[in-house]
Amino acid sequence: MARVLPFRTNRYVVENLIDWSRVPDDPIFQLVFPQRGMLSEADFEDVRTLVESADDSEALARAVDRIRRRLNPHPGGQLTHNTATLAGRPLPGVQHKYRETVVFFPAQGQTCHAYCTYCFRWAQFVGMQGMRIETRSTSDLVAYLRAHPEVTDVLITGGDPMIMATRTLRRYIEPLLAPELAHIQNIRIGTKSVAYWPHRFVSDADADDCLRLFEEVAAANRHLAIMGHYTHPVELKPALAREAIRRIRDTGAQIRMQAPLIRHVNDAPELWSELWRSGVRLGLIPYYMFIERDTGPRDYFSVPLVRAHEIFRRAAANVSGLARAAQGPTMSVLPGKIRILGVVARSELLDRQLPAVLHNGGGAMPSADPQEQILVCDFVQARDARLNQTVFFAAFDPGATWLDQMRPAFGGERFAFEQAGDRDRTAPLHALTECLLD
Repeated sequence: MARVLPFRTNRYVVENLIDWSRVPDDPIFQLVFPQRGMLSEADFEDVRTLVESADDSEALARAVDRIRRRLNPHPGGQLTHNTATLAGRPLPGVQHKYRETVVFFPAQGQTCHAYCTYCFRWAQFVGMQGMRIETRSTSDLVAYLRAHPEVTDVLITGGDPMIMATRTLRRYIEPLLAPELAHIQNIRIGTKSVAYWPHRFVSDADADDCLRLFEEVAAANRHLAIMGHYTHPVELKPALAREAIRRIRDTGAQIRMQAPLIRHVNDAPELWSELWRSGVRLGLIPYYMFIERDTGPRDYFSVPLVRAHEIFRRAAANVSGLARAAQGPTMSVLPGKIRILGVVARSELLDRQLPAVLHNGGGAMPSADPQEQILVCDFVQARDARLNQTVFFAAFDPGATWLDQMRPAFGGERFAFEQAGDRDRTAPLHALTECLLD
């Protein structure tokens, strides 16, 4: 399995987060150790045969590369639609995904303390030619931000930026605090280190220096948001993890909680309720429940959209208002972040809403069962800012797990935000945009 999918873990995860009496069903074991079901039976047998023969390394490398490319590396338009340009020149490692938000990939942060088996950026870690998104230059980022005063947020991402030594992280963050970039109000750091290696903020050699850097961001009148990837409530239980949270929050930074909904790991509402309650008690802010992206071993991890919404609804119903800050379930697709709002019967739509429904569905209203179920969705964020917070309707499909499996309600041929002809092509929508992103 590790020949195809990246594998890495560490002592903290193995000793503190995995209940070895429950293996292989333990959720963190599933989250970190590749499982046979993550590859199709045919692909698994092809790789196993070549590994056991041990006499044709080139054939093995070709087979592994072929399988990886079928797994839709870098989904959501990252390689094709996000790259920022300056004076006509593309800027590697700088992506302007939404109007207010630029995403930055520092080269030294393109690995992690441990790898999640669901990771939608797995292609960063496996050495596929032309697939690594990164840069060592801050000058391009600064020049781009000067030219784009509409940008308020910079997301530093990976991999995991907190894998870097503080002296390296400082080189990327300090330029963002310059007075000429006063329009940059929020600096975000996407990290799993708060769950997988809390030593980074407590006992590592440069932990104190890291926290001083966080304090400097606050002193420069910027907001530092640690986008903490917490996938399961067990990640909040160790005393070291809670001490890391306390120390980070004491600098003035906030920690927001986000994670995908993953089959075999956290696909139960009571786990999300416990995660949000525990996080809020520690001062964390629930942010997103994501849908597992259409990449890597998605068939092993994916949860149908209708079931994902029911899990989210039941989880939110059992927590206080502070924990209901979470948005979801949300999938990051080429057009933007789409949220599943719920399921309604056709009869529940008021007559005065039908013109808007027909516009969003893109078709005429056929006669139909008034109790027909309809999936209600909206854009939390969109590449086309005019779509932000707009609602659209999809046909009810209990098995659909991603946008390319959804169809417009009311007989429409395509959603209003799709391009003409998208539904007529032979390749899946996500493959057409790639051959990424979160």
